[in-house]
Amino acid sequence: MRQNPSFAMTDLSELRRVVDRHPWATIVSAADEGLVASHYVVLLDEGRDDLTVVGHVGRPDDLVHDLGGRELLVVLQGPHGYITPRWYGDVPAVPTWNYVSVHLSGVPEILTQEENLAVLDRLVARFESAAPDPRLMWERPNDAAFVERLERGTTGFRLTPTRVVAKRKLSQNRGDDVVETIIAELDGDGPYANAELAAEMRRERAARAAARAELAR
Repeated sequence: MRQNPSFAMTDLSELRRVVDRHPWATIVSAADEGLVASHYVVLLDEGRDDLTVVGHVGRPDDLVHDLGGRELLVVLQGPHGYITPRWYGDVPAVPTWNYVSVHLSGVPEILTQEENLAVLDRLVARFESAAPDPRLMWERPNDAAFVERLERGTTGFRLTPTRVVAKRKLSQNRGDDVVETIIAELDGDGPYANAELAAEMRRERAARAAARAELAR
């Protein structure tokens, strides 16, 4: 991902927030036969306070990616959406796309069976927790034999990134009045409404304001 200093996202707590809230990842590697990509959920490693993520792939994707033997690129996509030039006023302009994205690169380590089971259990609990009657991995009608057989069809991994590139392109190159208009339109009920992207733009704008206030002290 080409970086622009104006759009760079470097705050660790913000990066962790994006990874945690948008865990559906594209996993890319350069295999012998060319580039390959898979799609899986990853979670922040709960035992770390950095950007280490854990996850799994179904077999034989571990062989396709040579998991543990070569570098992986894990791409996580935050809120994104279309920005029409009509929101800029009566000036020459073209459309753009606002987005938040985090790229994590590194060579993963392979989890043990016990570690992988713990990650799978955590994945199920994380997403089942939205239901009033969550169906957890070890609960009936599942039994231990079923769960262990399921685990054997996966390969768990832990990726501690050696390179992080993150970008928050949210109209920072536009004036405050235009940004206010964009946020209001995204928060509305028009054809390009996108409340999640509007919230992300507010968050970024507040962070910039706080940084300017700190510099002025």
